[in-house]
Amino acid sequence: MSLPAADQSLADGVRRRERRALAKAITLLESTRPDHRARADALLNDLLPATGGAVRLGISGVPGVGKSTFIEALGLHLIGQGHRVAVLAVDPSSSVSGGSILGDKTRMEQLSVREEAFIRPSPASGTLGGVAEKTREVLLLCEAAGFDVVIVETVGVGQSETAVAGMTDLFVLLQLPHAGDDLQAIKKGVMELADLVVINKADVDPAAATRAQAQITSALRLFSQQGNPAHAAAAAVMQASALKSEGITAFWALVLRHVQARRDAGSFEARRRRQALDWLWDIVRGRLLADFRTHPAVREALPAALADVAAARTAPSAAARALLNLFETNNA
Repeated sequence: MSLPAADQSLADGVRRRERRALAKAITLLESTRPDHRARADALLNDLLPATGGAVRLGISGVPGVGKSTFIEALGLHLIGQGHRVAVLAVDPSSSVSGGSILGDKTRMEQLSVREEAFIRPSPASGTLGGVAEKTREVLLLCEAAGFDVVIVETVGVGQSETAVAGMTDLFVLLQLPHAGDDLQAIKKGVMELADLVVINKADVDPAAATRAQAQITSALRLFSQQGNPAHAAAAAVMQASALKSEGITAFWALVLRHVQARRDAGSFEARRRRQALDWLWDIVRGRLLADFRTHPAVREALPAALADVAAARTAPSAAARALLNLFETNNA
């Protein structure tokens, strides 16, 4: 199916690496209008053959760990090696106003002015997983525009902020030098997903950084005995100082070794295929949930059902089945 002339021009502009075309395409993807959604789907399908060539990195960590500084130092290092770098930075949205700071461009002053870099801050807008709803699609657009390293920076570490691991080749967790002093503060679920753990700001307290590296390495070894040995055994822990650009070269070398090892083992492409299928089901679940919540019969019955469950008058399973029956009966 051919694209309308305007959208074909937009797709061609993305392939020609035109920044304006890329920005307009991302805006189209992020639109909530149904007609824009249809156009965005067609645009993505047209650009799909040009995607898949980038190394996809997910970077997470607690606020204050220096994610933006680390990403800027890494981005400048990669540009120096001839790479083109896209940064998809997801900012937290206010639960009250819905607003977002979107300050990553100001925090990455040097990287943001480089022609070889593209930084796109997006509001999380309440999306679980710590990534904006359209992050996966924007990632593909950046690949189609010729960026061979795409970095997804999440809003921080939390119970539901691990979706980035499901759309990237490597998940990197940044930790502070004193993080190892209290391993209970480290989310086990996030640690188990990490392919690389970087003790950032190691220059602030070298002794603490070394201690944290040893303790986190030990914790990862313990996790491997309890969970997935194949994954945890591949995890590595290293020190860095993004502010001084120390450890950045070693970090990228480690990333490339991980990627090559997975390619050699045949797991790299398998992981991407699995991620694509997971993405499909995520979209299906999201659409079904949206349709369920906006269904007239469900919307009418929902307040009473929620009140009955909260007051322990109805079992949650019974209430859920009753609502689902309403939804299915009226959609038959």
